Amino acid sequence: MSGVFKAYDIRGRTDTGELTPELAQAVGAAFARLAGAPHIAVGRDCRASSPGLASALMAGITAQGTSVLDLGEVATDMIYYVSGTRRVPGAVVTASHNPSEYNGIKLCREGAAPVGEDSGLAEIERMVTAGVSPGPGGGTIERLDLREGYINHLLSVVEPEKMAALRVAVDGGNGMAGVVVEDVFARIPPDLLGLYLEPDGTFPNHPADPLQPENLVDLIALVEDEATDLGVAFDGDADRAFFIDDRGKPLSGSTTTALIARWFLARRPGATIVHNLITSRAVPETIKAHGGIPIRTRVGHSFIKQVMAETGAVFGGEHSGHYYFADNFRADSGMLAMLVLLQVISESGRPLSDLRTEVEPYSSSGEVNLRVADQVAAIERVAASFADAELDRQDGLTVSWPDRWFNIRASNTEPVLRLNVEGPDRNAVDALVHEVRQVVGV
Repeated sequence: MSGVFKAYDIRGRTDTGELTPELAQAVGAAFARLAGAPHIAVGRDCRASSPGLASALMAGITAQGTSVLDLGEVATDMIYYVSGTRRVPGAVVTASHNPSEYNGIKLCREGAAPVGEDSGLAEIERMVTAGVSPGPGGGTIERLDLREGYINHLLSVVEPEKMAALRVAVDGGNGMAGVVVEDVFARIPPDLLGLYLEPDGTFPNHPADPLQPENLVDLIALVEDEATDLGVAFDGDADRAFFIDDRGKPLSGSTTTALIARWFLARRPGATIVHNLITSRAVPETIKAHGGIPIRTRVGHSFIKQVMAETGAVFGGEHSGHYYFADNFRADSGMLAMLVLLQVISESGRPLSDLRTEVEPYSSSGEVNLRVADQVAAIERVAASFADAELDRQDGLTVSWPDRWFNIRASNTEPVLRLNVEGPDRNAVDALVHEVRQVVGV
C-alpha cells in the first residue's frame, strides 16, 4: 500500500511531516550505509500502511547490497531479540501507541544498541536530505519465524515452573502483543483471559495507548468481573505494558519499577538499578532499602540503555511503562515485564493489591499536560517562582523540597509542558499542581 501518512518518525516525534514509501526507502538505504552490516532484521506492525512501508524500507536496504531478515508482523521487542542474539541491526515499521493513520520507523544497532541523535539519527537525516548514492544492489530477503526462540529467551529470564496458576486478563489493544501472547501463556501455569488480541491496525476497540485511563476501562471491567489476579494492557507495538491489580486499580510505572527492582535485588544483591527522573522517590528508596544502587537518568530509552551499559545495571524502569532488562540486551519488553511481575506475585503468595502498598508511600499527580505557546519561557517563569527550592536542570526542570517535588518538561511532539508532581498526600499534590498552573498561566 502506498500513499501519504502522518509521521511518527525515527526520532519518536509525531506530526513531523509525510512518511511516504519513497522516504522509507531512503531511510533504508541510509541505515544500511550507516550500519555497514551484511544483514538487517526488518519487522512491521499491523497498520494498513505498514506492509508497503516495510517493503520500501527493505528495497532501500537491499539496493545497498545488504541482505534482509524479514520478520513479518512482530512486536518491537522481537526485533531487539533478533538483533541481540544474531548481532544484526534491526528496523521495525511502527507508530507504537499512536493513531492508525500514523506510521514510522524504529531502529537499533547490532546487539539491540540504541540509535540516538548522537549515534546515527543525525547522520541518517543528513544522508536522506542529501540523497543516498546508489548502491551495488544484490541484497537478498530471507523470511524468518522467530517466535519459538523469542519465547524461549523470555522464559529463560524467569522460572516459569515456580509460577502459580494465576488468572490473568490481557488487553492486547489489537496491537502486536497478539502475535505471541497466547503462545507465551501456553508455556506457563497462569491462565489467560484475552481481550482484543487480534492484531488490527484500525484499532477498532480503543486506541492502543494504555497510558490514557479511558483505554483501560474494558480491561478493568474484565479484571473485576472475572476476579483475576492481574490485568495487563500492552501498547500498540508491545514494548510497553501497564498493569492492573486484583482490585481493578492501575499500577503506576514507578510502582512496577520498584516491585521488579526488589525482585532482581533478591537474586543479585548489590546490583545497580536505573530509573528515570520522573519516577517516584519510592523507587530509589526501595532500591537502597534492599541493598541496591539506584542511578537516576534522563527520560528516554537511548539514555537509559547507555547508562545501563556504562554501569552494568541489571534493570531499568520508566514511569511511562518501559522496562529494560540486562538479560534482554538492555532493551525494553512489555512481555518480559509481565512475566517477571507474574513471578513476583507467585513467589510472594500475596495479592498484588497488598504487595503494592509496600512501595507506594507517596501521592502523585500522574502526568499533567499544560498547553503553552512558549515552552522555554514558561519553564523559566517556574524556575524564578520556585527559586527558594532545590532546582535540577537535568531534563526539563525538577523542583524539590524534603517532602515533595515536581518535574516540568517540554514535550517533543506538541506545544505542551508535561508536569509530574509527588507529595506526602493528595491535598499537598493538588495544591502544588494548582500553584504551578498559576505560574505557567493555564
